[in-house]
Amino acid sequence: MKAALRRERLREGGFTLVELVCCTFLLTIMAGIALPVAHTMQRRARELELRQDLREMRRAIDAYHFTIKAVPTAQENATAEGWPEELEILVEGLDLGLAKEVKVKFLRRIPRDPMTGEAEWGKRSTKQDADDDSWDGVNVFDVFSLAEGKGLDGTEYKTW
Repeated sequence: MKAALRRERLREGGFTLVELVCCTFLLTIMAGIALPVAHTMQRRARELELRQDLREMRRAIDAYHFTIKAVPTAQENATAEGWPEELEILVEGLDLGLAKEVKVKFLRRIPRDPMTGEAEWGKRSTKQDADDDSWDGVNVFDVFSLAEGKGLDGTEYKTW
């Protein structure tokens, strides 16, 4: 009778092979569901960062244009239309001629495109159509991503 009690205690203390297989199967299914969700969340975060970077650069371009039009001394250092010639001008700053060696800066740095990993952006001038992909080099009126592909909403990154 003591031997039978010992065997019952040993059986109660461990897992059967069926239980282990079922647990492994359930964990595999849950991991299979979690990985695509994590990938989508990571992509959504990069797309959000792209939208924020584009918004920041477009605001800086507009602030540059407004400053050129509002400050008469700044118009001497600008193009005829008042848009920056390059994105780097937004980082280097604009000399308003109001104080010695004081420049107004519109961006701290040119942001990195989160989709391509590069600090390269597509540019459009005021003389180009909205769907032109090549820049004519006149001025910078708008920026767009050079990333290939479509976002989660189905639109191409270039059109954002």
